[in-house]
Amino acid sequence: MIEKGFTVIDASGLIMGRMASIVAKRLLSGERIIVVNAEKVIISGSRASIIRKQKKFLEVGGTLRGPIHWRKPDKILRKTIRGMLPTEKSRGREAFKLLKVYIAVPDNLASNQRETLPEIQSSRLRGRFIALGEVAKTIGWNP
Repeated sequence: MIEKGFTVIDASGLIMGRMASIVAKRLLSGERIIVVNAEKVIISGSRASIIRKQKKFLEVGGTLRGPIHWRKPDKILRKTIRGMLPTEKSRGREAFKLLKVYIAVPDNLASNQRETLPEIQSSRLRGRFIALGEVAKTIGWNP
């Protein structure tokens, strides 16, 4: 069961970087945030270049150990938001603990009112974008 006091943000059609910076600021102020519909977040840029960059990023040498590169949309979005927090400091680590990210909308959050951020909608991009779910599928995510 989800506790009360969380703000639920519907990420459908929001630009990923801008949304991540806004969520990071709100986390640092102590707000507890749940992000739903992580697979529908938009990444700005041309489709081919985004997919090419992601595939190149995943080509890491070594056989046993190395950096972990997530393929699930919720993990990718969570890591993006984490990159905007000062996680080397205790303040950033505590703020990161206040974040939860989900693919789609969980059943226990279906009745909650969801907030959207109209100032960062993808309608400003003029067609040069791709959804995070599509990128995740091309790099190996099996929904």
